[in-house]
Amino acid sequence: MKSETPPTPSLTSVDRLIHEPSRSVILAVLSAVQSADFLYLQRETGLTKGNLTAHLSKLEAAGYIKIEKTYRGKLPLTLCSITDTGRLAFENYRKQLREFAGE
Repeated sequence: MKSETPPTPSLTSVDRLIHEPSRSVILAVLSAVQSADFLYLQRETGLTKGNLTAHLSKLEAAGYIKIEKTYRGKLPLTLCSITDTGRLAFENYRKQLREFAGE
């Protein structure tokens, strides 16, 4: 009698956009706050301005975050927040990783 082991969850179905480490860190930071300005995200992620801008653009294009450009006094201010779609996608991503790790 051959015992069957349950199938190992696969990482092939994870959201590749979120699976990129910099973007998963951005979503983790944004999921913990209501919104964050660009400089806060840069400090928390350790990314350069150019890299952070590129990753934010990809997340915004996917509908995972909202970027609002405004002013604080006369200084430009870029605020980012996670959308409901982004929050759900990030929760699903984290669930898939836990399943893969056997938790």
